[in-house]
Amino acid sequence: MTMTATTPDNSQAKRNVAVLVAAQALLGAQMPMIFIVGGLAGQSLATNACLATLPISLIVLGSMLAATPISAIMQRWGRRAGFLVGATAGACGGLVGAYGLFLGSFPVFLLGSLLTGIYMSAHGFYRFAAADTASDAFRPKAISYVMAGGLAAAIIGPQIVKLTSTAYVIPFLGTYIAVIALNVIGSALFFFLDIPTPPKPSEDAPKGRSRIELLKTPRIAVAIICAMVSYALMNLVMTSTPLAVVGCGFSANDAADVVTTHVLAMYIPSFFTGQLIARFGVEKIVALGLAILAAAGVVALQGVELGNFFISLMLLGIGWNFGFIGATTMLAESHEVSERGRMQGLNDLLVFGGVTFASLASGGLMNCSGGSPIEGWTAVNVAMVPLLTLAGGALLWLTMRPRTA
Repeated sequence: MTMTATTPDNSQAKRNVAVLVAAQALLGAQMPMIFIVGGLAGQSLATNACLATLPISLIVLGSMLAATPISAIMQRWGRRAGFLVGATAGACGGLVGAYGLFLGSFPVFLLGSLLTGIYMSAHGFYRFAAADTASDAFRPKAISYVMAGGLAAAIIGPQIVKLTSTAYVIPFLGTYIAVIALNVIGSALFFFLDIPTPPKPSEDAPKGRSRIELLKTPRIAVAIICAMVSYALMNLVMTSTPLAVVGCGFSANDAADVVTTHVLAMYIPSFFTGQLIARFGVEKIVALGLAILAAAGVVALQGVELGNFFISLMLLGIGWNFGFIGATTMLAESHEVSERGRMQGLNDLLVFGGVTFASLASGGLMNCSGGSPIEGWTAVNVAMVPLLTLAGGALLWLTMRPRTA
């Protein structure tokens, strides 16, 4: 009897993953760059120290507001169109941000941050694009590999900051000029993507579940909660880190090195997160991620030596990786192709809504909740507790109920 091969052909998916990894590495480098200098630049421009991290908050707000439109663009015209819109917005955000620094205008700088958020939104869809042409078996690995492209971004971005932050008389102006260049050059990568545009559904085609019905699906609801908490906590702590490091007497270069370690820890596990999910199950990996996030807070509360910052931010990155990639995989397994546009846009709207709140809270907790940077840093890390409790409780509830969706 002749055996028929059943191994799926993932050659198209692997090509797309390679393109998306490159985009994650090159275009994604702007995110650690902006997160390193955004709060410090905001602190130099804002009249109120409590608003220092407002530029980061505006980036996340822009990402939240753009999530549904970007998803709709991709659903109608394809992933390439959405990614090109994102890169164009990233270049415009860098340009307006540079102009705001040149003028010394905080409002103009904030406008540039809002535009950068459109890029951040499109960047968030790289992980979903990796899954589009992948088989069921390859899907968690595809998502994981694309996230691993951030490893290069973690190295490239902070090094560009070191080279450019003092390149001009105006601090950080050179960094924002570099952001423009990254978007212009990196946008060419998307012309090598080979992801079919979703076909326009016929009149009698299944419409899929409504947004409310999707949110009522237990597995989808828990996936969104865990993604929100993983990303929000990472953003809450990372946004305050440069301010805390510098405020505790260390240099801006020390802050850049701490953020480099953090972003490396965010993406290095991606080389094996997919395999861990396939072997142990997605719920266990998400739970592990939440536990590691809690450990990051514990380490941060033990002191403000440079070693504490490095270890805490490293754990924060690993916890985010397991929690966020796990939640993304859980979500990707829980909706149909016909529901992709509304589900992924809704997911990122909610996720980045939570991250917006976290980034807004970060500056207030860091600069306005105590009389010193140490007290502010303590407040930031204590604030992790209720969110971790929410996500952990939701995940426990899901694992204890019969799996029907």
